[in-house]
Amino acid sequence: MSTDKPRRLGRGLEALLAAAKSEQWEDTIGARVAAVISNCAGAGGLAIAQAVGLPARVLAQAQFATRAAFDTALAALIDEYDPALVVLAGFMRVLTGAFVDRYGGRLINIHPSLLPSFRGLATHQAALAAGVRVHGATVHFVGREVDGGPIIAQAAVPVAPGDTEGTLAARVLAQEHRLLPRCVRLLLAGRIRLVAGHVEYDGVAAADIALLEPMIQ
Repeated sequence: MSTDKPRRLGRGLEALLAAAKSEQWEDTIGARVAAVISNCAGAGGLAIAQAVGLPARVLAQAQFATRAAFDTALAALIDEYDPALVVLAGFMRVLTGAFVDRYGGRLINIHPSLLPSFRGLATHQAALAAGVRVHGATVHFVGREVDGGPIIAQAAVPVAPGDTEGTLAARVLAQEHRLLPRCVRLLLAGRIRLVAGHVEYDGVAAADIALLEPMIQ
């Protein structure tokens, strides 16, 4: 679960689309971004999707009486595009177990901390309060436990003396924009997969799944 605001969600989608274009995903791994779906009409990613001709869909949760009803409708909307991978980035809802199970092994999330530390919200504030010297972001398969699925990759950044929540968040976000596209590409290429609850890698370089920002001098 991410704490990104709509503006920052758009930047994350931009990073994903930029990687798909520069690395020619459609030609090299036969993959493309199929659609962008949000439960928030003001999400920045929707406008970005529309600008490049991608389907941009809104499913307002207020239309549904229960989480289960919303998740059923969301799954039906996702299935219209028959995706190989479902990527959550700043989707601020806890998904039902039935939804998670439906997309088992092809549902991933990016979370702004080095899991298993600092699950949930306000991760940068929690990291500063705990006095950690290293913070970061994690891409993981989504499981039934919030922010508790198998870890795919992580990006670590130093916590500088005098950091505020804002400065630390900006440093982590920059690494999120590097980490998520790498993971998506490797997953779609079949080089990372979930097998019996464990993440398996096929010819994946450590530098692709363990990003380390240089220490602050």
